This record gives sequence, structure tokens and C-alpha cells, in this order.
Amino acid sequence: MDAIQGYLLFLAKAVTVVVAALFLAAGLAGAAGGGRGAGQERLVVRRVNDRHRDFERTLRRRMTSPGGWRERLRALRAPGAARPRRPAGGDRPRIFVLRFHGDLRATQVESLREEVTAVLTQARRHLDRVVLLLESGGGMIPHYGLAAAQIQRLREADLHITVTVDRIAASGGYLMAAAGHRIVAAPFAVVGSIGVVAQLPNLHRWLKRRDVDMEVLTAGEYKRTLTLLGRNTPEGRAKLQEELEQAHRLFKDFLARNRPGLDLERVGTGEYWYGEQAVTLGLVDELATSDGLLCHLAAEHDLYEVTWQRRQPLGRRLGGAIGRILERIGAG
Repeated sequence: MDAIQGYLLFLAKAVTVVVAALFLAAGLAGAAGGGRGAGQERLVVRRVNDRHRDFERTLRRRMTSPGGWRERLRALRAPGAARPRRPAGGDRPRIFVLRFHGDLRATQVESLREEVTAVLTQARRHLDRVVLLLESGGGMIPHYGLAAAQIQRLREADLHITVTVDRIAASGGYLMAAAGHRIVAAPFAVVGSIGVVAQLPNLHRWLKRRDVDMEVLTAGEYKRTLTLLGRNTPEGRAKLQEELEQAHRLFKDFLARNRPGLDLERVGTGEYWYGEQAVTLGLVDELATSDGLLCHLAAEHDLYEVTWQRRQPLGRRLGGAIGRILERIGAG
């Protein structure tokens, strides 16, 4: 037991040193860059069809004429040489491709907001579509609720939305996926986890043994339910449980509106399933990878990947790194 306590004390000291160093670095970076504005922002649009066509041409040329690439390059560089022209898309339907990689705070929602706004300026109702490549294990309810609301903006503009899941869309991630019209998942992708959880350690008894008092004063009976350092009460636990149940009901109500075929009594238990199981349960509509889906769609659609890039100042990036470290510590 002494060895375990010693190790925990060492770990706590090490974490404290790392966090303190990061805070110091963030402060210095913030002081150095305080007058430089809020970072660089830009919208990047890539035509996915061109990338697929380049793959095809490169591989075909290499296979049919392994040693002839130098001659073709000289021919293209020759004066008056005809340049390959990209076939015009005409009035072909367009698909806007968005990516979302979620963390506990769904921080990428800030970029998603801008990307959705940009798409809505050009998308044609009932003709163009959106494919969202989603990866998220979930996180905080308000953050993922906002992310799902961004997808609903696209639905309200009469754009069909397909959400693809290659690895995981669980909890808040599945909330986002359910905001689309169709969900496509890889066979072993993890989906579901329709539930709500809250957990925190309580150090009250440890402080008491060291004659340390912790006073918690509130105005409002339930301003605090469970605390980290104060004494937790049965009433506080009951209130927090009530709040969790209420959030769970809201989660299931959202799913009932967006995926009315789901048996929420069966799947709303907090469990997760793999893609092949999820198809049977109605959690997803089709088994496929995002790569396979996009390759299939590129034959008859013009695909445009839309990305809002925001380069944060160094101080803010270090602050985000501190937050991620604390998240991992809490998860562990």
C-alpha cells in the first residue's frame, strides 16, 4: 500500500510540474503574441474527383509504360503542347464533403459552423448533397448538441446528408450522426452508446483525516449537487441522477424524431455495437467505408471537400494542449 501511495504521489507531482510548465509557456506565448491578432483563417476547397482521377492516371501510366514518364513530361513542356483538360461538370449534382473529428469538447464545431455556412451559400436545394465523415466517441452534451444543430441547418435547407463512420460514432458522436438522413458505417465501426454519464472523485474524507475543512456555500438549493472537495449528500446525488435521466430522455427524444424506426427501449441502454450488429438494430443504414462511398459517388457527382482552417495563436494552442492532458488524466 505504501508503494502505491508513493507512486500516486510521484505521479501527482509529475503532472503538476508538466501542467505548470505548459501554463508558463502559454503565458509567455500569449505575452509575445498578444498584438498579432487572432490567427489565420481561410476556407479551403478541394475537388475530390480530381484526386481520384490523378490516382487512376498515375497508376495506369505506370503500369502500361513504366519507363515512359520522362518522355510524357517533355511533351507536356514543349511549346504549344496541349494540356489535359478537366471535363466540365455541367449541371451534375454536387456533393460537399465535410470532416468532423470529435474530442470531449467537440472543439471542431467552430470550424463546422463556418463550413456549413459556406456550403449553404452555394448548395442547390433538392439537387446537391452533403457527406459528413464523422469520427467521435462523444463528450459534453451542449457541445455535441451544437454540432448536431449545425447538421440540422443543412437538413432545413433541403440537402440530403449522408454520415459515414469508419471507426466510431458513440454517445454525442451518434447524436451527430442521427442528425443526418442516412448513416453508413464500416463493418467494425463502433456506434451507439446512447446514454449519459457523470463521474468525479471526492476527496472530502481524505481532507477530514488531515484536519482540513472545505466550506461550500450556495444560494439556491441545487446550485451544487456533487462536489470534488466538499461533503456530498444523498439529496445532491439524487438531484444529479435526475439531471442525467432528463438529459437521457432528451437524447432519446432527438433520436425518435430523426430515426423513428429505432427501438429505443432496446438500443437506448448506453451499450455500443459494431457496424454489422448496428445494421440489424437500425442504428445504421448501410455497411461501407467512406473511401468506398466517395469513389462510388464520384462517378456521377462532382465532389468538393470543404474545410475551414483556423491556425490558433501559440498561446491558445498550448492552452488546448493543457486541456487535453487534463481530459486524459480525468478519463484515466
